[in-house]
Amino acid sequence: MWTLAALLLLAPSSGHAATLEKPTLSLHPPWTTIFKGERVTLRCDGYHPLVLELRPISTLWYLGHLLLPSHGKSIEVQAPGVYRCQTRGAPVSDPVHLSVSNDWLILQAPYAAVFEGEPLVLRCRGWYDKVVYKLHYYHDGQAVRYFHSSANYSVPQARASDSGRYQCSGTMRIPVESAPMFSAKVAVTVQELFPAPVLKVAGRAEAGGVVVRCETRLHPRKRSVPLQFAFYKYSRAVRRFDWGAEYRVPEAEADELESHWCEAATASRSVRKRSAWLQLPGRGSSLDSPTAALAPQAAPLAPGNKPLSFRKSLLSTSVPSVTSVPNTTSVGLPVPAARAPSAAPAACAPPTPLEQSAAALKPEVDLLLREIRLLRGLLSRVVRETKDPQTFPEHGATRETPHGPRG
Repeated sequence: MWTLAALLLLAPSSGHAATLEKPTLSLHPPWTTIFKGERVTLRCDGYHPLVLELRPISTLWYLGHLLLPSHGKSIEVQAPGVYRCQTRGAPVSDPVHLSVSNDWLILQAPYAAVFEGEPLVLRCRGWYDKVVYKLHYYHDGQAVRYFHSSANYSVPQARASDSGRYQCSGTMRIPVESAPMFSAKVAVTVQELFPAPVLKVAGRAEAGGVVVRCETRLHPRKRSVPLQFAFYKYSRAVRRFDWGAEYRVPEAEADELESHWCEAATASRSVRKRSAWLQLPGRGSSLDSPTAALAPQAAPLAPGNKPLSFRKSLLSTSVPSVTSVPNTTSVGLPVPAARAPSAAPAACAPPTPLEQSAAALKPEVDLLLREIRLLRGLLSRVVRETKDPQTFPEHGATRETPHGPRG
């Protein structure tokens, strides 16, 4: 016979219960729209602890805000609405929206979220599985596929562009062939697996050179998906895809940091995204601008408490500074000449509208000039390589040549 102490060990502590994740609510068959009179099964998978009676704790089921009488891990339903479930100590599950239709034709979409790189399958179904002929699928009003008879519409690797409103049409023999019928429109959203990566300076390497990091963030539901990273200088791969998110730029190339970029991808390459060019702090755009999140933050101190420093790129010596032309900006907006100093503080003289316009355009002009410097450097390198291939022996090897990212 069980002792009280042994029974209490079966119940989770309050600290453990507070960290339980949401249970997973699944739908079988996995379609969010059914015909009137049909039944589907909902299943709640999550943590099911034992109570003192050594019996599984009941699962709570909700239809909207109504508590249902069933307490098993699965239930059969046929009423439309929003369903959720809950197990002991855990939060309420994500909802499943079930629709019931009385139409001749319905378009069935998966109940679970579809992420980039995953297959997307839609099913156009006739009343109680009657065969649908001359079947068309539509995406945002445009016909995308045609089948002679009933077939699913499949996208092997979904992209964000596959999101939108879908519809299908076709005819049925009831008993003779009917006029074309249309299903209701169904909204489909392809979730982003991870955003485009950002290449940042991580610090100085102990062995010399500069360490850069390719940073991105997986969707919370897909945190277990492994990612691989590749690094490029201009269009040349300096490190092909592997599991490391950091790359050490050799000391000899530290003055060309801004010519580097990176890619992040799943192991199967079903999702592959590239970063912008690496931006050094203080170059290209202001850290206070709306795009500050895309620019790297100030690099940390190197070992030995010595601040990081990078040699100025030789590409910039031949390009005049924006401020070298007095009283004008690069787009021709006149800037008022400097006034004689006065006894009043500078805060007493608010900037004129023209000064404000020039200040607002300054980051964009700096970014444009920076990209021009990079382009000139790349073109100069190509010309030198064409004239004297021995100067660049590494170009004799086979290399990967992806399209470089836009600046």
